[in-house]
Amino acid sequence: MAQKVRRLALVLQPTIFALSSGAPPAGIAVVRISGDQAGTALHTLTARALPEPRTAVLRVLQHPRTAEMLDHAVVIWLPGPDTVTGDDIAEVHLHGGRAVVAVVLEALTEIDGLVMAQAGAFTRRAFENGRMDLSQVEGLADLLAAETAAQRRSALAMAEGQLGSLASAWRQEVLQISARVEALLDYADEDGVPHTLDRSPLAELSTAMQQWCGAPSAERLRDGIRVVLAGPPNAGKSTLLNVLAGRDAAIISPVAGTTRDIIEAPVILDGIPFVMTDTAGLHATSADVIEQEGIRRARRALERADIILWLGAPVDCPDKERSILLAARADELAYDALGVDQLAISAKTGLGMATLRKQLLQKARALLPVPDSFAINERQRRLIAACAIEVDAAHLSDDLLLTAEHLRGARAQLDQLVGRAGVEDMLDALFSGFCIGK
Repeated sequence: MAQKVRRLALVLQPTIFALSSGAPPAGIAVVRISGDQAGTALHTLTARALPEPRTAVLRVLQHPRTAEMLDHAVVIWLPGPDTVTGDDIAEVHLHGGRAVVAVVLEALTEIDGLVMAQAGAFTRRAFENGRMDLSQVEGLADLLAAETAAQRRSALAMAEGQLGSLASAWRQEVLQISARVEALLDYADEDGVPHTLDRSPLAELSTAMQQWCGAPSAERLRDGIRVVLAGPPNAGKSTLLNVLAGRDAAIISPVAGTTRDIIEAPVILDGIPFVMTDTAGLHATSADVIEQEGIRRARRALERADIILWLGAPVDCPDKERSILLAARADELAYDALGVDQLAISAKTGLGMATLRKQLLQKARALLPVPDSFAINERQRRLIAACAIEVDAAHLSDDLLLTAEHLRGARAQLDQLVGRAGVEDMLDALFSGFCIGK
């Protein structure tokens, strides 16, 4: 009976293995094994007793079925639960040739209870075993995809658990207030129990949560600050885009109306990601159906822009707060007088370009989290906002029963924030974005 139970456990929670380092060939390849059978797998591969925990030792690896020597490797035994996944872990550090890696992975498939890990399987196991909360997993996913210094810093702060710690502090405060509410409901007639509830901590908590709802978004940091170049036809937008992008992303022509569709170019300036967008020239009337569609798309891009580079008359700018006003083609065109805050530039000669980049970076940094902090994504923002609504309702309610119910609702939102409940529908999509072996 005990053997049947163990076999069932291995099926439900098999021991997983995968190459956890980069694709071969390489100097060293690291194969990670995680699960109840990790120690058995290491013993089988080496035909030796397990080494001392967390001590790297040299071993000869052999095939479990043929006893053929596979490689000389450094092995490390990491018994759980104090491991990255919470399971027993064995690491095998091989020579990084393709044939060596392939034969060792094949040998592991010969061991009962072991299966090749799917994408994100190690991280998912760490989450399921309570070694990481959901916000840390999301931070790790962003860290793996980070391409800029700003993305790396924000993702690392999230992966290190800063949001999880903040949510835990909020939850503890809600729990303490909930306990006082329950005491008032159940024991208000007894001596030593306060007869009124101090609701001021709820107001402070709601304010703190609402401030986070207005904080910079992770999507903006991950996808890039959207910069839209806009203005009348033949204003020099395409030339400016090519200079900012450092390549010929847009067609340049002296003929007005050359650009009829949205042209996007990813750009990194001083470690900050941007998406530069060239648009069709804006003007009041056009009989050309294609040009009309281009203008419609340009206006839609302007609505979504984080920053607008406006190359037209300042009075025509649709949103001066989000805009940098440019007097473009200053090497060709005569400007009798520059408007307030209007910058004269020439993409051809370089006039004003250094100042433009400085202003772009200044506006972008105001839209991003401060260094060593983190940005929250849309899922996290939605749950924090919902929690703030519940806390605020608890603060405003005069009915203790309703106050208690709103506080339970707040705890439910915080549980979803860190993945304690109600997130099953998103986990598969999240972990599938990880690489094999992570």
